[in-house]
Amino acid sequence: MSKLYLHLRKRFERAILKHGMLSEGDRVLVGVSGGADSLTLFKLITGPLLFVPKPDFILGVYVDLGFEGTNGQPARAMEDFFAQEEGEYRIEKSNIGPLSHSDYNRKASPCFLCSRLRRRKLFELAREYQCNKLALAHNKDDVIETLLLNVFFGREISTMIPYQSYFQGEFHLIRPLAYTEESLLKRFAREAGLPVIANPCPTANRTKRKYIKELIQKLDQDHRGVKENIFKAMMHVKPDYLLTK
Repeated sequence: MSKLYLHLRKRFERAILKHGMLSEGDRVLVGVSGGADSLTLFKLITGPLLFVPKPDFILGVYVDLGFEGTNGQPARAMEDFFAQEEGEYRIEKSNIGPLSHSDYNRKASPCFLCSRLRRRKLFELAREYQCNKLALAHNKDDVIETLLLNVFFGREISTMIPYQSYFQGEFHLIRPLAYTEESLLKRFAREAGLPVIANPCPTANRTKRKYIKELIQKLDQDHRGVKENIFKAMMHVKPDYLLTK
C-alpha cells in the first residue's frame, strides 16, 4: 500500500465514522462511473478497513449510458476492472444518455435528467440485491461546486450531504469521499493505473458544473485558499444573518 492510498483510506474512514455511514451487516451498492473518483471509492471500500465495519456484501454497478460511438469499450473496461477486484458487480445497459439529449427531455437539462435516471436505476438495483446502502463517489470539490451551482442557478443555499436517507429509511445514500479533494483521487488513479474512462457525453464540456469548476479554480489561483474557505463556510452558517421570507 502506498502512502497516498493510506492517506485516502484515513480520510475515507474518518468520513464514515463522522457520519455513521457503515454498520455491521450492511449490504452496499457502489455506483462506479469509470471516473477516477468512483474507481478509487471501489478500491477503498473493498480493501482492508481498520476502524469501520466491513460490509457483508458489496456490489459494484456500472450503468452504461448508451452513447453511440463507444463500441462497448467502456463496459468491457469496467468488466475487466471489476473482475480483478473483490466483490460482486453488475454492468447495466441503458439508453439514459441519448434519452436525456432527445426531444423527450423538453423541460430539464440533459445533466439533470441523466443524473435522475441513473440514480433511479441504482435504487432499483439496490432493491433487487437487497442493499441498504448506496455509495457514491462525490468528492470535496463536488460538494463545493454544488453549493455554488444551487446559489447561482437554483436560487437556494444547499449542497450534497455525506449521509442521506431515502424512501422512509429503506436506503441510505453515503458519500465517503465528501472530505477528499478531487486532485488526490486523480493522483491515486494514475499511481494505481486505474482504467479511467473518458466521459462519452457530448455536452460534458459545456455544462454549468464545468463553468463553476473553472470559476472556482480561477478564484483559487488568484486568491489562494478560496476553495477551502467556501467549504468551511458551509460549517459556519449564521441563520440570523440570512434573509427569510
